[in-house]
Order: sequence, then structure tokens, then C-alpha cells
Amino acid sequence: MIISIIVNFVPIIIAILLHEIAHGYAAKRCGDNTAYLQKRLSFNPIRHIDLFGTIIIPSLLLLSKTGFVFGWAKPVPVNYNNLKNYKRDILIVASAGIITNIALAIISALLLPLVQQIPHQLTNGILSLFFMNMVIFNIVLAVFNALPFPPLDGSKILLGWSTNPKIINFLNADKYGTMFIIIIAFILPAFTRYFGLDFNPLGAYIINTSRFLINILI
Repeated sequence: MIISIIVNFVPIIIAILLHEIAHGYAAKRCGDNTAYLQKRLSFNPIRHIDLFGTIIIPSLLLLSKTGFVFGWAKPVPVNYNNLKNYKRDILIVASAGIITNIALAIISALLLPLVQQIPHQLTNGILSLFFMNMVIFNIVLAVFNALPFPPLDGSKILLGWSTNPKIINFLNADKYGTMFIIIIAFILPAFTRYFGLDFNPLGAYIINTSRFLINILI
């Protein structure tokens, strides 16, 4: 049980935790101390856990064996009005999490062949699976967050530079965006399966894109 938690859940927590810290640190470097002042640059996972996004969603996806796992932490607060160069810095802040996840995946992929040389079979197996999951979960999280739907990073990377009021309202529609993601991730596939169809566009995107990137790394 403990080993299962270490190799399956710890990589997810690390990926999600460092993703959010990266956003807050990038914002601090670009002039906004909001996350820092609210102690959201902490490595204490309790400060970042979102019950639904960090615990329930990944657990349901693991248990349901959908073929992919994603989740999210409580978003770090960012006051974009404090950024030194709004159009440039919003792209830096928005992309920081994805870049961090890709970097973690690359580092884990580089460490994987090294730990596989450990002669102790149990240690070799645990560490190999741990770093394999680090690659997988970080790539999946990066691919998921690249989607152009609020509150995901892809929406701000794609449209964050705009000062158009309609686009700003779209980017701030976090609740509706989350609802839309839940619909296409769970409700739509379940509904179509009821009629004997296999229609899961989000799953297909995440699985195929992640598999392509993972194959490049390992």
C-alpha cells in the first residue's frame, strides 16, 4: 500500500505542486508578490491541495483505468496588474507551469536509466516505476494544461496578451471552463458509450499527444 502510494500518487503531487509554485515564482520575478505574500510559494502540499482537482479527480481516473490521469492544485493568486510588462509577463507566468512539468519529465527520463542499474531488484523496481510515472504524469499535466480553455494555462498563453473585454471575460470564466472540462472528460464519453459509441475527444488528445512526447523521452 505504501509503495503504491509512493510510485503512483507522489509523482502526481510533485507534478501538480511544482506546477503551481512555478506560476507563483514567475509572477514574483515579473513584479507580483501576491502568491509570495499569501505563502503559496511553499513546498507544503497542504497549502496547494484542491480537494476536487488534486485528490478526487486523479483518484477517479486511476481507479477507472481511463488510460490517462490529470488533476490540478488550487491556483496560485496572481494580480496581473502588478506585472512589469503585461503582454510579455502574462505569457511567462502562464507558461511557467507547463515548462516546469516538461523539465521534470526530462530530468526523470534522464535519471531512469541510472536507477535501472541498481542491483537490488526491489529498489530498482520501485525507483524505475517512480521515475517512469514522473515522466508520464508531468507530460500528461503539461499536455492537459496546454488546452485553450479557462482556467487552464493554454487559454492565457493563447489569448492572455489581449485587452479585448470579451476575451478577458472568457479568460476569467474559470467556473464555466471547469464545468466544460468535466463534461467533455466524463459526461460526454459516458453518454456516448450508452449509445454504443466511443467518443472521447479529450481522452484521445491527452493520450495520443502524451504518448508521442513520452516516446521521445523514453
